[in-house]
Amino acid sequence: MTATNPRNNLRGALWMIAAMAGFAVEDMFLKAVTRHIPLGQALMIFGLIGTLFFALLARRAKEAALPAAMLSRPLLLRSGFEVTGRIFYSLAIALTPLSTASAILQATPLVVVAGAALLFGEQVGWRRWTAILVGFAGVLIILRPGLEGFTPLSLVTVLGLIGFAGRDLATRAAPLTLSNRQLGVIGMAMLALAGAVILTVTGGATLPDARTLALLAGMTTFGIFAYNALTIAMRTGEVAAVTPFRYTRLVFAMLLGILVFNETPDAFTLLGSALIVGSGLYTLTRARQR
Repeated sequence: MTATNPRNNLRGALWMIAAMAGFAVEDMFLKAVTRHIPLGQALMIFGLIGTLFFALLARRAKEAALPAAMLSRPLLLRSGFEVTGRIFYSLAIALTPLSTASAILQATPLVVVAGAALLFGEQVGWRRWTAILVGFAGVLIILRPGLEGFTPLSLVTVLGLIGFAGRDLATRAAPLTLSNRQLGVIGMAMLALAGAVILTVTGGATLPDARTLALLAGMTTFGIFAYNALTIAMRTGEVAAVTPFRYTRLVFAMLLGILVFNETPDAFTLLGSALIVGSGLYTLTRARQR
């Protein structure tokens, strides 16, 4: 494979769009299923099925499903941030509008760029720092602290954002010997753990009925598909060419929020989303030019 091949970039972009659509549909199913069973129970079931799926893929590739490297410091940090991100973002999906939670989450790449500069010494010029600040301003516009439309529940999404950004930064320091299948096992296991933590606090586990099982099946199917599509995308084209298409997740999330949950994003959410996406795209473009 030649990463600079335009066809590879096109295929990578299409896989990235498919992945973001899959994640948005997964979020939709998660929001719907929490109306029937506790959030923690839904995450536990999803995480356990996902862990089994990636463990089988690892075994098929003759890899250890639970490698010794998972106990390394970067992987332990990654697992901790994964649990944090999963807990708070899942709570945000269940408790706040899907479009709002997804919009705030789009600032994750900006936090990763800032973290890479502060922690790994990567060069980030004043233009990209300015774009990062504009993106953070977009988050504040969506949150609108101090204004009538402010809801403290929106801060839950920010905590999820920090968790996912920490996970991505820790992944950069993870041993390169780990395959995506092994990282999938660890990630899904942490999802199950996050569900167990939430369920321990809330309690209320129930036996799912046929409708709930169908929703769980949809969430699991689209979640696993999205993870695999994301992996294919990142290995097919250039990272700088493929990554900007992550922002299509916001489009899918807003459409699903409107069509399925009758949400109506207000002017603050749309303006903040535009600032986040615009600054993110500029940051990625600037990085590619450098």
